[in-house]
Amino acid sequence: MSVAYRFLLASLLLFAWCLIRGLPLRFSAQEHAWLALFGLGSFGVGYVFVYYAEQHVVSGLVAVGYSASPLLGMLGMRLFFGAPMTRRVALASLLGIGGIVVVFYPELARLQGSTETAKGAVFTMLSVLVASLGSIVAYRNQRAGVPLWQGMAWGMLYGALSALALGLASGKALSFDTTPAYVLSLAYLALLGSIAAFASYLTLLKRIGAARAGYIGVMVPVVALFLSAAFDLILRTGRA
Repeated sequence: MSVAYRFLLASLLLFAWCLIRGLPLRFSAQEHAWLALFGLGSFGVGYVFVYYAEQHVVSGLVAVGYSASPLLGMLGMRLFFGAPMTRRVALASLLGIGGIVVVFYPELARLQGSTETAKGAVFTMLSVLVASLGSIVAYRNQRAGVPLWQGMAWGMLYGALSALALGLASGKALSFDTTPAYVLSLAYLALLGSIAAFASYLTLLKRIGAARAGYIGVMVPVVALFLSAAFDLILRTGRA
């Protein structure tokens, strides 16, 4: 449900921005179908599957799964757009996967062959595949001339609705946590984690394609670990 609230808030802010700037928001029924597919992959179903995966396995396994994004992006670009598959991108992707495995090896070594691990692996695989499809569709939309802000506004709305539908279908209550911590975290994720981050990613996607833009899947866990170590050091120093 938090995924739905996050992207619903982000989409409302983007729609407001488009209206203030006088940007056209009308698209044909066919383009709306592509925007819905983009939203489901990039903002809705793909995100929900990540949360489901991390209920069953450590986040390191999910990070390893997403480190395969460059390879999947390269295959998708080849399949749908005829882009050449280069050895350099393939080698760099394999090195990225290997590096993430090394980084998270202590977590991965504790995994046991159980039903929980299998469920987590399946959800991780589904999430990566759906997110990669979302990136491919985003690239297609850009080539079709869909503007950045309007495309994000509609995509996030469709993604939020898909997450909301999944939540309600699984029996989740339509409730909202009004504590300051939750509201502030939601605002942060909507503004920086959604609007700013995806505007940057989609711009990168347009310039270099889905394969190389997929290296974000390798970089995110590394940057997260550096930030985690920095905050931990600050807290320890402050307590000392």
